[in-house]
Amino acid sequence: MSLPKELLTEFDEVLDARGYNSRSKGIRDALKDYNLRFQWMNEMDGERTGIIALIYDHHYTGVMDGITDVQHNFKEYINAVMRIDMTEKYCLEVVVVKGDVKYIRDLTEQIKRLKGVEHVKLTSIDSRKNPP
Repeated sequence: MSLPKELLTEFDEVLDARGYNSRSKGIRDALKDYNLRFQWMNEMDGERTGIIALIYDHHYTGVMDGITDVQHNFKEYINAVMRIDMTEKYCLEVVVVKGDVKYIRDLTEQIKRLKGVEHVKLTSIDSRKNPP
């Protein structure tokens, strides 16, 4: 497995801050968490309301067109979109979504696959229930 040096350095700093003595143990725990989050996302069902937060490099050729194309394909599930410039290079976009989670999940996964998108996080709640 190859990783960018900056990512590995950041990972090592997190491991140190969390008291890990082994990078291998940290990688195993990170992979378990990644798998658990994927399983949790796939176990959701029914009507959901939430947000998709994404960070992307707006200088990356085609990323903005790709995001727009994906959003157009899922426009019936998108209620609002807000974008702000974080730095000279990166933008944060928040997409408010509502609808069947299988489509919201597909929207999220399609955005994640775009080159130039650095981070994507879906947060949602069951639309059929009152918030806790």
